[in-house]
Amino acid sequence: MISSTARRALKAGAAILALVAAPAAFAQDVATTSSTEVPENDDTLTIGVGGAYVPSYEGSDDYRFVPVAGFRGKVSGHNFYTRGTSVYFDLVPEKPGNNVDVSFGPVANVRFARSGRKGIKDNQVRALGTLDTAIEVGAFVGVGKTGVITSDYDTLSFRFTYLRDVTDTHDSYIIQPAIEYGTPLSTSMYVGLGVSADYAGAGFAQTYFGVTPAGSIASGLAPYDTNGGWKNVSGTAFANYALSGDLRHGVSLIAAGGYTKLLGDFRDSPIVSDAGSSNQWFGALGIAYTF
Repeated sequence: MISSTARRALKAGAAILALVAAPAAFAQDVATTSSTEVPENDDTLTIGVGGAYVPSYEGSDDYRFVPVAGFRGKVSGHNFYTRGTSVYFDLVPEKPGNNVDVSFGPVANVRFARSGRKGIKDNQVRALGTLDTAIEVGAFVGVGKTGVITSDYDTLSFRFTYLRDVTDTHDSYIIQPAIEYGTPLSTSMYVGLGVSADYAGAGFAQTYFGVTPAGSIASGLAPYDTNGGWKNVSGTAFANYALSGDLRHGVSLIAAGGYTKLLGDFRDSPIVSDAGSSNQWFGALGIAYTF
């Protein structure tokens, strides 16, 4: 079984990891204790800020720096956290002493994609005009297990997320399955990997990757219609180092990087194939504090 110190270090590393997550964040909180320990369910909060180098829009071959921020915490056994621009709340309370954790709860996301011309560097895509900010709500379900591959302290988790637009911006949905793995290398170092995929409805596909006849005239891009489908596959790597030497509290440095490959109709859109690229990269650096 995992000691109290190692378990809390694992959870702190997972908490900080989610702060800079782009597509494919990792790490569900999974708690285990020995039968001789007093079960712990301490309230906690981690706040992080940093910067990321990302495509100027999804499918772009131009990049820009953007600020990033996030938080993760637990209150009365319930975990809450951000992943990118999404906020999750786990309705299933954490059970100290278990090495298997089941999670389920609501999720909300704000999608700023192409909502302002200033950040779009490509003139043709800028000529298509701006889109309204989308607010999406839905639910997630997941399961994670501690002690599966390298040691008693690593975590392998699976998560399934569903989001639906409630603002009539794209009037559609996104489904994301994800597999995530993370492990502490010591009480001061945590690393992780994640793989995910996005399936998008027709409304989402046409809003963000379609080109209307009017848009074609304005931009010079060919008209394009799409019915949606598998949008992308993504992989992410992450490292976190605690300057205090203890992931459970204090200041930590964060580094993350990832790659996304656009697929099918999304890859073939003129917004991607003519004006951008189906190969999408990101990198992020940040600092976090755990209370």
